[in-house]
Amino acid sequence: MNQKDSSSRPSLKNPAVLLATWFGYGYLKPAPGTWGSLAALPFGAALYFGGGMPALVIGTMLIIIVGYWAAERYDRLSGIHDSKEIVIDEVAGQWIALLPVCFFIGLNVKYIILSFILFRFFDIAKPWPISRLDKKVSGPLGVMIDDIVAGIFAAICIYGVIHFAGLG
Repeated sequence: MNQKDSSSRPSLKNPAVLLATWFGYGYLKPAPGTWGSLAALPFGAALYFGGGMPALVIGTMLIIIVGYWAAERYDRLSGIHDSKEIVIDEVAGQWIALLPVCFFIGLNVKYIILSFILFRFFDIAKPWPISRLDKKVSGPLGVMIDDIVAGIFAAICIYGVIHFAGLG
């Protein structure tokens, strides 16, 4: 995978770039994926606060669709497949990890932090089948799918913690 220097990266004036980098958080160093996941949390919380679970579920589905579109365009503009600067996939995965927290206990800081930690663990460690999806799926679906599955893994773990803690 080739990398270009930061002076040649696509401009945030392009809506697809703005969304793919989640308002520029993907341009932060080091660990743009971690910055993207952190930046996803207040938006996810605002969706839940403003419209409850339906808003967070619909927002998650929409961000997956928009992420596919934005990732495809960012790949084309940058000439790099699955650039680390694309973090809208982290937003989708992080919101998926938030779903059981919001469904069972609402906006609880301790469990929001747990959702962040678990999502980042699965996104970075990429256990099977996440690692296989990351290597075998190409195009914009390849950008999005490993983070979606990492979010699902984190959500399952969070559900387990909530269930065994007697909260759900």
